[in-house]
Amino acid sequence: MGSMGTVLRELRGAQKSAKGVSLYSRYVNRPAGRVLAAGAYRAGLTPNQVTLASAAFTYAALAAVALVEPSWTLGLAVYAALAVGFAFDSADGQLARLTGRGGPDGEWLDHVVDCGKLLLVHAAVLISFYRFGELPSDAWLLLPLGFQLAAVVTFCAGLLREQLGKAAAAGAPAGSTAAPVSRVRAVALLPADYGVFCLVFLLLGAPGAFRAGYAALAVVHTLFLAAFLTKWFRELRALRPG
Repeated sequence: MGSMGTVLRELRGAQKSAKGVSLYSRYVNRPAGRVLAAGAYRAGLTPNQVTLASAAFTYAALAAVALVEPSWTLGLAVYAALAVGFAFDSADGQLARLTGRGGPDGEWLDHVVDCGKLLLVHAAVLISFYRFGELPSDAWLLLPLGFQLAAVVTFCAGLLREQLGKAAAAGAPAGSTAAPVSRVRAVALLPADYGVFCLVFLLLGAPGAFRAGYAALAVVHTLFLAAFLTKWFRELRALRPG
């Protein structure tokens, strides 16, 4: 088993493309995941065990949002746990590529954990609003439901776009050139990045600021959903045979 530095170099060499990835994921989450993946490799963990570690940090943080009265201390703890969970979410794939131990079961487990995360994070906010929020209006209870809808539809539609695109590409002639990585796109995607979304929980100690930040992100994610759905529909339509 190589040194930590050797493993990190091998992981950098096996990194996924930066295309379609925001600056946060490229320069914060992936490097953090690389360190965790190297540590997991030296500890003899499997990619699936790393996925479960991601779930443990993430779901524990979301349970705390739902069950504990909001405070600055809670916000810091929740953000830290969500950030670590997100880094482990990157580490499992990196470890799988390094060891060659990835497979359909691991990809399935990773997506199940991600789907649960998207459902639970907004459910936890809804419960917190209801239990501790002292909301200006009960209409605020609809906000997490709308945000949850946008997040889950984006996640599922993106997965379907990827899988249907792969199926269509399998029968297409070879030789197409991948588009270059765009830094402008990487900056534009920042508001839709899960890691950036997690920052809003640092505002849990100020309920009004948290609601405002959460609402602003909900609007941004809804706009991104509309843009993504339009783009993906056009791309899939262009792949229609004949």
